Amino acid sequence: MEITSSHNSSSMMWFFKDRGFDDNSIQGMFRKCKRLEIVHQERANENWEYLRSIGIQERKLPSIVSKCPKILALGLNEKIVPMVECLRTLGTKPHEVASAIAKFPHILSHSVEEKLCPLLAFFQALGVPEKQIGKIILLNPRLISYSIETKMAEIVDFLASLGLKKDGMIGKVIVKDPFIMGYSVDKRLRPTSEFLKSIGLTEEDLQVVAVNFPSILSRDVNKVLEPNYAYLKKCGFQDRQIVDLVVGFPPILIKSIQNSLEPRIKFLVDVMGRQVDEVIDYPCFFRHGLKKRLELRHKLLKQRNLNCSLSEMLDCNKKKFLMKFGLLEGRALSN
Repeated sequence: MEITSSHNSSSMMWFFKDRGFDDNSIQGMFRKCKRLEIVHQERANENWEYLRSIGIQERKLPSIVSKCPKILALGLNEKIVPMVECLRTLGTKPHEVASAIAKFPHILSHSVEEKLCPLLAFFQALGVPEKQIGKIILLNPRLISYSIETKMAEIVDFLASLGLKKDGMIGKVIVKDPFIMGYSVDKRLRPTSEFLKSIGLTEEDLQVVAVNFPSILSRDVNKVLEPNYAYLKKCGFQDRQIVDLVVGFPPILIKSIQNSLEPRIKFLVDVMGRQVDEVIDYPCFFRHGLKKRLELRHKLLKQRNLNCSLSEMLDCNKKKFLMKFGLLEGRALSN
């Protein structure tokens, strides 16, 4: 579609060119937002400068405007400033609001009264602490674009169906993973929960996993969970042992096999000389860094010919580890 040759659109063309946009980007923005054809350059400039003034870096502005060119057409004092001021009341750190706008510029096009206030009330009703509500929205500003009545209520109902019905439990899940609210119940969350049940997790197990590591529910069964499950089976773990591993350390089903699971299991068996099923008693073994913690601590223990369980070796900070095994004679250890 060709850009109209009106005075306003012509002045906006120069506005964009002055800020480094190429012709393709400019035409794309005009296609996205028809209102640009009637926007006065003065308004666009005023909005641009305001966004700079609230801490958005100049180099990021072209990307933000490309995603949501409508920003330049919005009334500054009617729309943008009220939303920014409200978002500022939710933040606790400098530049949190600027970061949220950079992630999802469309947040500025939504109404404070019609979208943001109902969203705040929705989270409050779920038992999310007031301080955490701001964190959730600024971390995932796209939340403001979701329908509370359909999309978000459906996800809450799904989480309740897992047995997360005690006061505040669903709120805790959302605080840990605000992005869960963006997934489809039927296409992602339910299939994942059904898969977890199929490998042996009980309803109580599933509740523990959902509360401790809710992002596992939004991972693709075929691409992520099944391959990891198959790898654990290949390593010799029995079904019940895999359940214990998943409940004890849910990320085991989403960690990279090649970059995370396989190197640690090889180190456990080939270098440490331990049995693979020792991790059943300490599933968090897979959480620790291979070089920074596993290799260094194993080396120090081997030098002293000391034996201990995986949890005794790893489930403590550097100082406690050194004290526990009498290794404080000027030793330096990273972790």
